[in-house]
Amino acid sequence: MATYTTEIASDKIASDNPIHQRLLRAYYLAIPYIKGDLLELGCGEGRGVELLAPLADSYVALDKIQSVIDALKTKYPKLDFRQAVFPPFSDLADNSFDSIVSFQVIEHVKQDKEFLKEIYRVLKPGGRAILTTPNIKKTLTRNPWHVREYTAQQLTDLASEIFTKVEMKGVTGNEKVMAYYEENKRSVQRITRFDIFNLQYNLPAPLLRIPYDILNRLNRNKLNNGNTKLVNEISQEDYPLTDDADTALDLFLVLEK
Repeated sequence: MATYTTEIASDKIASDNPIHQRLLRAYYLAIPYIKGDLLELGCGEGRGVELLAPLADSYVALDKIQSVIDALKTKYPKLDFRQAVFPPFSDLADNSFDSIVSFQVIEHVKQDKEFLKEIYRVLKPGGRAILTTPNIKKTLTRNPWHVREYTAQQLTDLASEIFTKVEMKGVTGNEKVMAYYEENKRSVQRITRFDIFNLQYNLPAPLLRIPYDILNRLNRNKLNNGNTKLVNEISQEDYPLTDDADTALDLFLVLEK
């Protein structure tokens, strides 16, 4: 049986539904951009494989977790899954992909600029890459699994050092989603008010991961028990795309070579 941290939201855990749907939404929003040879960077357990792979001529996916890659190879034997820690993408040739997607990954990558340079390298001329990452302005507490988070302007500026065509959008929430967000915000604030020494920002990230995960799981379960209807009814369609990335939950970055 798989073990899920709160960093890996699961469609198998009821209290994870709002986060799972938020992550799933990126794949639906990417559909108009998919063509030709497709690369997914950080595919995880394959949340969007069945949605995007049929739209492409070929599909290659990289992820660092070998057990995840092994399971995906068994489930989808006709697709190309590879274990890799990146950057770089050492076994991928220059100018080899028409489309690249990477959702909720760049915040985990220490060498973020090198990551974007590698995306540029393996994109074909005219190819496009779609990235999502949390908008730090909407983050409720430090996530010790993330190396960093960005504002829309910070990520735009970073990407513009490498790509000449950069478009920043955002994934926001409708009334249902924002009602959940506000309930979550109040609940998180009730927990963090005890952090009088601001330890969440002052302690090394590895020390915070276990307590973060325990408290986050308890909080999600509490929200589900308190308002099961709201938690269960949220779907990917409740996360629309917006041009106002500053107010979005996630940044939605479109890069063209």
